[in-house]
Amino acid sequence: MFILNQNNSIANQFLAELRDIHIQKDRLRFRKNLERVGEILAYEVSKALPYTPSSITSPLAKVETPLLKEQPVIIAVLRAAVPFYQGVLNFFDQADSGFIGAYRKESDDNVEISLNYLAAPNLTGKTVLIVDPMLATGKSFIKSIDAIKGHGKPKQIEILSAFAAPEGIKHIKENLDLPHRFWIGALDEKLNQQSYIVPGLGDAGDLAFGPKI
Repeated sequence: MFILNQNNSIANQFLAELRDIHIQKDRLRFRKNLERVGEILAYEVSKALPYTPSSITSPLAKVETPLLKEQPVIIAVLRAAVPFYQGVLNFFDQADSGFIGAYRKESDDNVEISLNYLAAPNLTGKTVLIVDPMLATGKSFIKSIDAIKGHGKPKQIEILSAFAAPEGIKHIKENLDLPHRFWIGALDEKLNQQSYIVPGLGDAGDLAFGPKI
C-alpha cells in the first residue's frame, strides 16, 4: 500500500488545505487540490506499471526510452471523483475512461451503496484505476468493481483515494478477489458512527460542487 503523506512533500500542503474548514469555502481551490492529489497519485501508480523499450527520434539523434506498454483504464465514481479523476487523467491522457454513479443510503445503523449509472469500455485483461477521493466503508469500491466485471475481467485493480479509513481498506481486502493495490493520500484514524472518515474532510462532493438535495 502506498500512502502519500507518510513522507514530507508539497502534497501534504494540498491534503491539509482539503481538510481546512476555512480554505474549504473556496470551491475552486478545493477542486484544484483534489486534482493535484490525483496527479501525484497517478505519477506514483505509473512507477508500478509495465514499460517497453522504445526508440524516439529527436531533431538531433535517436534515443532509447521506456514508455508505457499499455494505457490503463480509469473509472471515476461520481460525483465527488470528478476533479480527482481529472488529475489522474492529466497524467494518463491517452487512457480510456469509465464512469459509475454511486450514492449512499443512510439509516440509523447502516450505510448501503446504490449504483444508478455505469459506462465503461472493454476491461478484459486491463489494468483498471478506480478513482474516488474518499475510501470510507469500502462498499462503493466493491460494488463498483462488481459492476464493471460485466465489461470484462481486469488483470489488475489500482485503487486511488485521497483519504481512506482502515475499515474501508479491510473491507476491500476481504471482499475483492482480483489482484489489487492501494494508492492513498492519507490513511486516517477511523470511521465515525455515520461512516464518515475521521478526521477526513467532510463530504467531498458537497465541498466541490455544492450541497445536494
